[in-house]
Amino acid sequence: MKIRLTLSVVIAVSAVLFGACALFAADSVVSGDNAGAHMQGIDRVETIVYGSSQSGGLLPRLSRVEKDLFGRELPGSLTERQQALQDFLENGTTTQPPLLFKLAVAEWITFRKTHPTYPMRDRVNGLEKTLEDQLQSGALTARLERVLAKLLPGGVTANNIQVPAHTVMKAKFSQTLTVRNVKKGDRIELELVEDCVLNGILAAPAGNRVFAEVTKVKMPRSFGRPSEIGVQFNNVEALDGHMAAVYIGDAAKKAMEIDSGAVGAGAASIFGAVLIGPVGLAGGFLVRGNDKQIAAGTLAYVETTEQSGVLGFQVPNSMNAAESEALAPQGAVQQNPPN
Repeated sequence: MKIRLTLSVVIAVSAVLFGACALFAADSVVSGDNAGAHMQGIDRVETIVYGSSQSGGLLPRLSRVEKDLFGRELPGSLTERQQALQDFLENGTTTQPPLLFKLAVAEWITFRKTHPTYPMRDRVNGLEKTLEDQLQSGALTARLERVLAKLLPGGVTANNIQVPAHTVMKAKFSQTLTVRNVKKGDRIELELVEDCVLNGILAAPAGNRVFAEVTKVKMPRSFGRPSEIGVQFNNVEALDGHMAAVYIGDAAKKAMEIDSGAVGAGAASIFGAVLIGPVGLAGGFLVRGNDKQIAAGTLAYVETTEQSGVLGFQVPNSMNAAESEALAPQGAVQQNPPN
């Protein structure tokens, strides 16, 4: 009996040690080549949900975001769980569009604009306050699905759409740019001020972002030479969160010229700025003047550089959202695009 007991203890201890070694090996893998990718993945998910990355170990952070989103932890390995989160939030599945797409549709129906810079938690709270006049409890996905059931009883359907090259979109600068608060290489954001609707499908809603980069900064110089800021447009954020390359081409310049009369009465625009960029490459602009050169709210038109496939939302006829498609240069496609 003593021998059997001793053997049993040895076997049990060995099993514990073996399990500990396995866990140590797994931790070694996570903390080795894959550690950076895992940390970047959880940072991105937390930024989407909470607005910023959180502190703590990788597994507790992953568990927390899963519980906040779904009310429980997901099954599978660390890699599988992170991939499932990314697919659910940003990529979607064969049967369901991404959660961020659904959230953007709900916001657009409710506010006629989206809030992509806000944390998901705040965006769901805002929908509930507006539609139900009170905050609900429970997992974020369940709360959003309840809101969507009220807005779209038939469910949210995503439509594959091709946004043609030279599709024009109208945006405004989100911050004031001066030679004192920006430097070359800084990433800046603009906000779409009108919906881009193509054939009744919402491709890029008001509120989504246009991303640009500061390419040149010069302080005022001697002999009255003015300061300069150069800006290069890069991408526009579609309804599904994917990016489409943009620039200031002939179609965008024409839209600015058409709109300049109305703009001149109430808001500033970059119309009249020195447009730069080699032919065939993404065009930007260069502004010369005093310190406050590009004020927040300044308007700009951009156009897509090439055809891009995105997910769009078929606007119900009852919403009459396509009015902006007919009234503004927004979404217009140049009939004879440059070679």
